[in-house]
Amino acid sequence: MQILRAADRVATPWKNGGGVTREVAAWPPGAGMDDFDWRVSLADVAADGPFSAFPDVDRVLTVIDGEGLVLELEGQETLLQTGAPFAFPGEARVIARLTAGPIRDLNVMVRRGAWSARVEPWRGEPLATSDGPSLVVLLEDAEDFAALDVVLLDANETVTLDLPPTTRALTVALRAISPTIG
Repeated sequence: MQILRAADRVATPWKNGGGVTREVAAWPPGAGMDDFDWRVSLADVAADGPFSAFPDVDRVLTVIDGEGLVLELEGQETLLQTGAPFAFPGEARVIARLTAGPIRDLNVMVRRGAWSARVEPWRGEPLATSDGPSLVVLLEDAEDFAALDVVLLDANETVTLDLPPTTRALTVALRAISPTIG
């Protein structure tokens, strides 16, 4: 288990140059925006605009702070409510429109055909991984954690977090589709 502190993250430009993101974790270590197998990041969105295209990548976007976001995906609009994950293909033409001011989102991207991802609320239960890593993203300060600190578990690891079960957090489960992938 690793603790990835929010205070240690560095802002980097979005692929399309329209803003910045803060990488939480990626595989393989040191992978860039074009050669990751999976990537988890946080972004502050302060203006409307297009998403970067990521061919052959599946994405799950979850608004974690703010009032919401409308995504126009290939001409069809979807309202993303805070805390509700939304999956879509990375190569899709996507335009984002803020509904009531800036938001912060959790962005999970996986290489299609090699990995899958699931994002859901943490319910205070022990975490167990099998064929891929899992992350717990703290959405508020709790015990020895600051908001946006992340607990990263390796494959085949189980841990019980010493946190009140009402702590607001999201879990990200990453699963290797092929058992030979690291």
